[in-house]
Amino acid sequence: MASAPADPPLFYSRHIFMCTNVRPEGHPRGCCTARAAAGGGVEKMRAYMREKSRQLGIENIRCNASGCLDRCEFGPNMVIYPEGVWYRYESQQDIDEIIETHLKNGGRVERLMLMPDQLPPKH
Repeated sequence: MASAPADPPLFYSRHIFMCTNVRPEGHPRGCCTARAAAGGGVEKMRAYMREKSRQLGIENIRCNASGCLDRCEFGPNMVIYPEGVWYRYESQQDIDEIIETHLKNGGRVERLMLMPDQLPPKH
């Protein structure tokens, strides 16, 4: 069996996907866009994350809007690659903490992390 070629270098050091999915009002799973309304909306939060990272000199990252990431009950949420770390957030303060701790210093914001086996909250 032939071995696979080596992966190329990363184009971005970190690639952040922030859910901007919209579902109809009253949908049983909800949506990140509706849950982020109190924080100013997911697009505003994404723009804030992008600009704040730039201001702090964090280079070579990409902060993309994404469709549904299928963790709707925890939203609004994001995933940061190549680490594959998932976060939920509610405010600019949460975004600031993710930027400072994860993007700038390489740590993790445990209080905002979503675990793979985490079950949705009961309503």
